[in-house]
Amino acid sequence: MEWLKKTGDKLLKSNSLIITYLRSIVSSQLASWTDYIVCFCLFSLSLLPPFWATAAGAFCGGVINCIINYKFTFRADNCDWRAVVVKYLFVWIGSLLLNSFGTEYFYAWAQSWQWPAQAGISQNVIFVGSRLFISLMVSWFWNFALQRYVVYRPLAIDKYIVRPFNLCSAK
Repeated sequence: MEWLKKTGDKLLKSNSLIITYLRSIVSSQLASWTDYIVCFCLFSLSLLPPFWATAAGAFCGGVINCIINYKFTFRADNCDWRAVVVKYLFVWIGSLLLNSFGTEYFYAWAQSWQWPAQAGISQNVIFVGSRLFISLMVSWFWNFALQRYVVYRPLAIDKYIVRPFNLCSAK
């Protein structure tokens, strides 16, 4: 049983790239489930239009992801939470734009290939494949990289990010 405790400690406390990435997958899954549950409940129970239900779900999922990453994934207690929120927001908006435009462009590019149509692959399958591919690329090379090395690390720019908050609280 000692090996189980050691393995658990390593998974919870290690800062290695792979272990941190595994923790980020857990955080991402919890955030995604929050997003989908909130979205579905608001759409089906509150009868919100799809746009607003989706936006509310994405917002709630983003908040959950930011908090879990702050406390669990990256353990960024040495970072001012206000700087983390601002940096996270920029990464989150960038992710939204990269996923949206990337999926559209990759889908359009994949549609120009002859072999999927000849193989009987539908446009829906091409879209899902495009969406999954772009989502994975953005997740690995944008979200995880920037969260690990920018959002949840104290940086010299953080003092400028929190300055407007300090000015507002001083009044």
